Amino acid sequence: MGSPAAKSAYLGWVAAAIAGERGASPTFAAGEHDLILGYATGYDAADVAIFVRSLRAVYGGAVVLVTDQAPALLAFLAEHGVESVPPASVGGAWRPHPVMQRFAAFDALMSARPWARNVLLTDVRDVVFQAPPFDPAPRTSEFYVEYDGGLKGHAFNMKYLRGVGGEDVARALADRPCVCVGTVMGPRECMIRFCRTLLMLAAIPRSEIGGAFGADQAACNIALHLGLVEGEVKANYGRIATIGLTPGEVLSLDGMGRIVNPDGGVSPIVHQYDRHPALMAAMRARWGGGLEVRERRRAKTLSERGRKLKDSLARRLPELR
Repeated sequence: MGSPAAKSAYLGWVAAAIAGERGASPTFAAGEHDLILGYATGYDAADVAIFVRSLRAVYGGAVVLVTDQAPALLAFLAEHGVESVPPASVGGAWRPHPVMQRFAAFDALMSARPWARNVLLTDVRDVVFQAPPFDPAPRTSEFYVEYDGGLKGHAFNMKYLRGVGGEDVARALADRPCVCVGTVMGPRECMIRFCRTLLMLAAIPRSEIGGAFGADQAACNIALHLGLVEGEVKANYGRIATIGLTPGEVLSLDGMGRIVNPDGGVSPIVHQYDRHPALMAAMRARWGGGLEVRERRRAKTLSERGRKLKDSLARRLPELR
């Protein structure tokens, strides 16, 4: 009698999402090129304008965003030479949160683009570019610190470390640097390995934990700090400044309208600037002109409320595997 096979809603989804044959993209016929990938479903042109326009001011290479297929959004992206692909349709009713879905999408996009040299996997809505992102080129995968107090000082990260890896793993990693999964850069092969490792680590807990918002952050820190993927930890305010937890009074703008770090430097990429209303207003004034930002609040439908309740209950109950 054979051993029973592992089974869960998450494993069913991830197998369908990352397995199977894939074709090669004809975007570039020859040579190697850098590549930027983002996942931006649920957004319209106004939501991605700061990202797209600031990027195109400093970088002319390949950019692919996973987006909804609204005509106005597609027209805006085409105007700026940004390729849009729709989110993949994976069989089965269950699916994880988009923060987890994106890594399956990134894996597929990189697998289809063997010409990619170095790849930036990035959030979209809260990222602005201020200088060429790949200068200098990364030597290996780069992971960027978002909080100087380490993982133990960041309650959100510790919560999901416990959820994904368990209490003992969370305790073992508590003194390690707190890196952000929202911006990661490295050679294509390293980034493919990172995506697949993250996706499989998230299969450890029950599906509603591994597929939840925050599981991506936990799996990233586990993969890096346990040596499951190669990579360097980069201090904040270098290539990337992650400023969501930086006091607003130590941030400023220079004469060119760029965000200045507490040490007086200017990072090529700034993440989480939207946590600071004054910086958000400045970036919108500089890069968001001509596009009206929608009010994103709306009442949840009955089916959405039902799914939220179902997911909440499932997180508290054992999963038959």
